[in-house]
Amino acid sequence: MNTITVKSRFCETDALGHINNTTYFVYLEEARIKFFETIGFDMDVKDWRFILASTKCDFVSQGYFNQELEITTYISKIGSKSFQLEHDILCADTHQLIARGNAVIVYFDFQEQRSKAIPELLKTQLNIHFRSEKTEYS
Repeated sequence: MNTITVKSRFCETDALGHINNTTYFVYLEEARIKFFETIGFDMDVKDWRFILASTKCDFVSQGYFNQELEITTYISKIGSKSFQLEHDILCADTHQLIARGNAVIVYFDFQEQRSKAIPELLKTQLNIHFRSEKTEYS
């Protein structure tokens, strides 16, 4: 698992003082970038191998301005050409689950414009972060 911390900014909240629903997708993107860096991929767009095929976020409880959040990222599924990332967004102070997201990532050849089989070395790295069951939070 890979964990990052973000602090919600005022501009990321809505008129009710909650973190705006679209902001969570920005947080999930940041978590994905850090995850890729953890497994050895930098953000070199000339040598990028992944596309985001799908992403979703379930909002479990409310997040607020200036709240510190922990986003834990792990792998839940590895296929031949794609894998699935899971994200748990928790309040850093209380460890209450705020939101849960996921993303399907496809290994992609931009020159040929088609998906490719995930190389074995990458599968090995992904398996290090594999977790088959979601954590239950109170």
